[in-house]
Amino acid sequence: MVGRLSNRPDRGQESGDKSPHSKGKSETVERGGDNGVRPNDSINGEATRRWLRPFQPRPEARLRLFCFPYAGRGASLFRAWGEHVPPDIEVVALQPPGREDRFREPAFRRVTPLRDAIAGVIEPWCDRPFAYFGHSMGALLAFELARLRRRTGRPMPEWLFVSGRRAPQIPDPEPPIPDLPDEEFARELQRRYQGIPAPIAEDPELRALFLPMVKADLELVDTYACEPEPPLDVPISVFGGTDDAITPEELHAWQVHTTARCRVRMLPGDHFFINTEAEAVLRKVVQDLRGVVEIQ
Repeated sequence: MVGRLSNRPDRGQESGDKSPHSKGKSETVERGGDNGVRPNDSINGEATRRWLRPFQPRPEARLRLFCFPYAGRGASLFRAWGEHVPPDIEVVALQPPGREDRFREPAFRRVTPLRDAIAGVIEPWCDRPFAYFGHSMGALLAFELARLRRRTGRPMPEWLFVSGRRAPQIPDPEPPIPDLPDEEFARELQRRYQGIPAPIAEDPELRALFLPMVKADLELVDTYACEPEPPLDVPISVFGGTDDAITPEELHAWQVHTTARCRVRMLPGDHFFINTEAEAVLRKVVQDLRGVVEIQ
């Protein structure tokens, strides 16, 4: 779930979340609305500029592809994606608090308040067909956003792309690690994900910035519980790495969450195949989207 690269700080609960760890972490972003997000914030508003990054702006695009990063990463993961899709698609990357140029802001520690904050800020951008793409933690956010839109009667995404994430009803077999002391946490993080870049692993000051944010992200994932709901009427495409610990069976289990088509594709690589196989992933994304939206 974590990733190779990143930045900093921590925090953030509700029905889709398990009981919070009670170690004085309950303050900050458990409220969901403390990040300046308003449901009617304009497409050029302050919240938009902080949360959403269209690195290659295409205001005339026929479709928007909202992209959600994995734990430990930010919008920069998708910086070049717009260069590898047709001009009719605008890639809009999410920049959550606690990382990159938002490293001074507390990170969320629960899915529900983060989901609600994202829902408010992207609403003005849903003025045309759109789709969601998320990797690992980002896949959970994309899935929960789609469910929220259905519950609130809003237009649904044309497609849901989930990557590097077992189906949400399947628990992670590994025990949670965010409460471990930093040194032990860093070792376990490296063992599970090879997820600490060498410059950060070797520099205590950089590690002090990096670890709290990753702990917050992993706590967000670990406390998530998938509530029973009817399947979505949205096609789902699932991407997995051939060398990832997540099994093809766990990927195919996404099928229960849609009444439409569910397709699983495997790509070379470990949990972070998205870093090396982005162009291959995007070719499949565009191929699927051509079936629902006219794209040049």
